[in-house]
Amino acid sequence: MPYNDGSEHFPAALKLLIAGGFGVGKTTFVGAVSEIAPLRTEELLTMASVGTDDLSGVERKSTTTVAMDFGRITISADYVLYLFGTPGQERFWFMWDELCNGAMGAVVLADTRRLEDCFAAVDFFESRGIDFLVAVNQFETAFRYDAGDIRGALDLKPQIPVIFCDARDRKSAVGVLISLIRYLLDTRADEPSPPVAALSDRPSLDNGAPA
Repeated sequence: MPYNDGSEHFPAALKLLIAGGFGVGKTTFVGAVSEIAPLRTEELLTMASVGTDDLSGVERKSTTTVAMDFGRITISADYVLYLFGTPGQERFWFMWDELCNGAMGAVVLADTRRLEDCFAAVDFFESRGIDFLVAVNQFETAFRYDAGDIRGALDLKPQIPVIFCDARDRKSAVGVLISLIRYLLDTRADEPSPPVAALSDRPSLDNGAPA
């Protein structure tokens, strides 16, 4: 909890992770929702990545996150979400342990063209007891599947939400965060959490589907 001497109100900071495979849209997601200029650690893909980074399905991608993305969004006068986007390539996974410290929950972004790329994130959060949901980023060239098919393919537990989004669209991406917070409220009913009113006061943002 931030320091407060009683003279001024400070909102509580809640840390969330945005994870998933290489090229799934994590940087785009953080940039779409952040109310500040997002911090990005992107570098150009070079010939050195040939044979290391699999560009199948994302051939047009020219940059990659090498450390993290960072953004912020205020959901009420009492709570601010700090978003940390994880690097997608396997050689940068050592960053995940550091980034998950103090995280309240996570969004695992998935691309149905490369669904296997999010297995590592699902396994990582399950093994560390971090609650998460799966948000399917609906790329224009991707096949459409229902939530049940995706749940089965990823072997998810029944209670883990599977929703659909457009990571480029702020309303859609914020809807994912609201769905995650509501899921965390349900799973941590005995712990202090953002009040439901703080979320229900924003019905225009409560939409996990593309606009």
